[in-house]
Formats: sequence, C-alpha cells, structure tokens
Amino acid sequence: MKKKAPSHQLQRHYRWMYKFGVLFMAAVFVFFMFKLEAQFRSQLSSNHANLIKTLSSKPKVAFLFIARNRLPLDFMWQHYFKEADETSFSIYIHSRPGFVYNEMTTVCTFCYGRQLSDSIQVLWGEASMIQAERILLRKALEDPANQRFILVSDSCVPLYNFSYTYDYVMSSPKSFVDSFVDPKASRYNPKMAPTIRKDKWRKGSQWATLIRKHAEVMVADKTVFPVFKQHCKPKVVQKEHDCIPDEHYVQTLLAMRGLEGELERRTLTYTLWNKSKNKIDMQSWHPVMFRHADVSARLIKNIKSIDHVSYETEFRTEWCSSNGKTLPCFLFARKFSTRAAMQLLNLVKLDNYARQFPGSKLEPVSLAKVNFTSLESKLLPEN
Repeated sequence: MKKKAPSHQLQRHYRWMYKFGVLFMAAVFVFFMFKLEAQFRSQLSSNHANLIKTLSSKPKVAFLFIARNRLPLDFMWQHYFKEADETSFSIYIHSRPGFVYNEMTTVCTFCYGRQLSDSIQVLWGEASMIQAERILLRKALEDPANQRFILVSDSCVPLYNFSYTYDYVMSSPKSFVDSFVDPKASRYNPKMAPTIRKDKWRKGSQWATLIRKHAEVMVADKTVFPVFKQHCKPKVVQKEHDCIPDEHYVQTLLAMRGLEGELERRTLTYTLWNKSKNKIDMQSWHPVMFRHADVSARLIKNIKSIDHVSYETEFRTEWCSSNGKTLPCFLFARKFSTRAAMQLLNLVKLDNYARQFPGSKLEPVSLAKVNFTSLESKLLPEN
C-alpha cells in the first residue's frame, strides 16, 4: 500500500515555517550587527574622547609615592607642589590599607584623598613591594593625560623645582631605569627558568621614571611577576638565593621584552650607599640616612654636580645629557630624615630669598626653635 503524498496545505505550512526561520535568523543577525556597531561606535567615541582629552590637555607627570603610613617629608612636597601648575601633575599614594590622607594626617594639601583604596600590606624584601608599584601604575594609567610615572620613596626629597623636573623628564622619549648585569650569580634562582633566562637577569634601583608605554608593560605582565613572587626572596626566607624583588623586577621585565634600547639606564634618584664590608656593621650595603648635621649647601651642590654614572660590572659609563647638552644626573635624593629635610627646606628658602633680594641678609630659621612636638601627629619621628 502506497503512502499518501503530503497534502498541498501541509506543504504550504512547511514553506511558511522555512521562510519564518530564515527571516528570524536574518532578524537576529541584523540585531546583533546593530548591537556590535553600537558597541563599536561607543568604544570609538570613548577612545576618541580620551584622545581629544589627551591632546587638548597638558601632559602630566604622575608622582607615585610608596609610604608606610604617613609621608614623613610631606612639608617638603607641599613647598614643591605649591609652586607647580596643578594641571601638570597628579599624585597617587600607596600606604597601609585603610590609611587616609586628610588635614589630620598630612600637612601637604595636595595629598588630601590621594591614597589608593586597594592598597596592600607591603613587607620589605618581598614581592608585595612590586605589587604596590603595579597597583600605583594601574591607577595612574586610568588618566590618559599621565605620560610620565615617577616612583618616589617616602624618604625622598626633590633637588630642583617642579618646572625643571617637568621639562627634564618630558624632554626625553625614554624611561629612566637603573639597570645593569648582576655580577652576583647567587641572586638568580635557576628555578626561574625558562620563564626568566639568566642572560636577561638585571639589577638596579627600584626608583624608576617610566614613559606610558613601559608603565603599561609593567601592569600587563602576567608571566614574570608570578615567577618573582615564587622564587625571588631574601636570604632570611630563601637561604640559597638572596634575591630582593624590587631590585630586579622592572629591569629584568623590560630586558625580557626587548625594550632596553628605549631606556636611559640610570635612575633620577640619588642614593648614598654604605659600602662597608664589616659583617658587624648591620648597615653595610644599605642606603645612608642623611641627618640634620649632614645637610649643607655643599652636600646639595655636590649631588647636583654629578654628570655621569659608572657601572663597573659592564665597563659602562652613563653620561647624563639630552640633545647634546650635559645635565645633572639626579632630580631627587634619599634617604633624608625629617630634620634633615627641614634643614634642606631652610636652605632652599634662603637661596630663593637671596635670588629675589640680592645683597640682603636673612638669618636662617634655627631648627632648635621649630616646634617638632606640635608636628608629631603629622610627621614620623626621625629614624
């Protein structure tokens, strides 16, 4: 017995279902295309707005402070930023979680509310210091106007006024990163390989000044930092390899990315190192802390007169210059105690007065008359 052919009505039903399916799929396709175009236009508009904002606004220098709690030298930075164009800089401070900068905790009005909300507890000699730097950079990169990023210690003082600093870092298309081949093989942990090869292992100061491209590289890193976190630890934790993460990370990362040609391989922050080889001397190979008695016009002049840095392990000399013009190597210096910074600020004010009123005499403010007790709630004690 033969099967009956589908009726004409059933065939027409199938044809309508097919047409409906095609139309539905077409409608869905058109809908998603419109949605993608809208998202693309929105993103394009946002990028265009950011570009216009960047081009129309003055490029800014981002100061990235790493502090334990308060900024002990905040009075120095108040004087520094007070003379600056507020559209030329931005401030970000990584302090202990929960610490707030306001009129009760700092004398620097430019620091009010500049603390990070997602700060972490930082321990010396651990990868948490690198993570704090990355958090600072990530936050600062949210502002497209920020084009230079200066990592600043809480014991650091500026050697020049803001205008000079701004012109100095903006005139160079390169980052300033102290970087050299580490002669101490014991610091490199073979377990870092193959992610971090020994020939790319570098050492230097953590106080770098980065261009935006290199700041983005540091924030985007998802391979090198985890290895540092796992295998780069100080001797008290890891006996075989005495590795201090913040003395190696930025330098090694940029070397691995093939970016050393885009660096001025020197820091802009002066540090005097105690090079004592006496094992009893607990401060050997640590930064020297400048005290009140150490600070003089001669000291500052000597630091400012340095025009080259020698790297003996590479038989290399970095001459500090720009466009053929010799420049001082350092814009900042550390480590300064509270009273030492007070003395430096006193010298700065005397120098400014002498320039403004040549031939006049102004007696320096005696530090013995400064009421440090009244500042104890805002300044850390000298250490």
